[in-house]
Amino acid sequence: MITDREQPRIGIIGGSGFDHFEGIRELERVELTTPFGSPSDAFDIGELEDREIVFLPRHARGHRLLPTEINYRANIWAMKKLGVKWILAVSAVGSLKKEIQPLDIVLIDQYIDRTNSNRKTTFFGDGIVAHINFSRPTCPELAHLVYEAGQEEGAGSQIHWGGTYINIEGPAFSTRAESHLHKSWGVDVVGMTNMGEAKLAREAEICYAAMAMVTDYDCWMEEEMHPEVSVGMVLENLSKNTALANRILIGAVRRIPLDKTCGCHSALRGAIATKPECIRDSAIQSLELLIGKYLPPKKRPAA
Repeated sequence: MITDREQPRIGIIGGSGFDHFEGIRELERVELTTPFGSPSDAFDIGELEDREIVFLPRHARGHRLLPTEINYRANIWAMKKLGVKWILAVSAVGSLKKEIQPLDIVLIDQYIDRTNSNRKTTFFGDGIVAHINFSRPTCPELAHLVYEAGQEEGAGSQIHWGGTYINIEGPAFSTRAESHLHKSWGVDVVGMTNMGEAKLAREAEICYAAMAMVTDYDCWMEEEMHPEVSVGMVLENLSKNTALANRILIGAVRRIPLDKTCGCHSALRGAIATKPECIRDSAIQSLELLIGKYLPPKKRPAA
């Protein structure tokens, strides 16, 4: 398997109702194991707009994984191993603002984490400490390309530039009290998956942009104005948005440059706090893919 490519690959992570990506040619399905366990599913690798695409269904094909059960570390590590430099993520969200309506799209630029310690959202630990800069958790350059594609490909759709995503644990939807609390904080949308991906992609020095597909108003809105959220409602609205999401992703892929120009690709420079001589060999074996270029030659595993 070739991972050092002349043309870096583009990763796409599909969320609820989006477990395949139409338009990829010369499809190959690849299974990987990682130091962090198994990814959600096999990866589809193919060509789109003369670029190589790596597609992964976040919840596995057939939607078999709870948000808490997703192995976020394995998913992002495998994307890195497969030569991915950019990740476009699609996910279902509920709206916390009246002006963000079902079937709208929000390009996320901030997160609030309300998950628990069951999720592993850092590659570090086991004797090695790193602190990434996460003030801007998604890549603005990549998000801008998605926004441009949305303006061209998403005729008639409302695409919001920027928004705060609160990541709840799930799998239950919010209580009404929680929904009103999140709304009072000025949050835009609520979901169950994106923040861990964004953190890990930054640690892996991969650009990450999230396209949040609004399926419903969260339960803060009274029933007489909008029915309460249900799985059926979510899937119905996702089905309506699938073709649009495909078009926007294709347009974004067309715009992604061959050269990496933003700071995401050097996010670990200066972030590793542990002295090289103190890093255990076990940690290096797991993380060499991510940190190898920052280690002195004598600490790098033999080729």
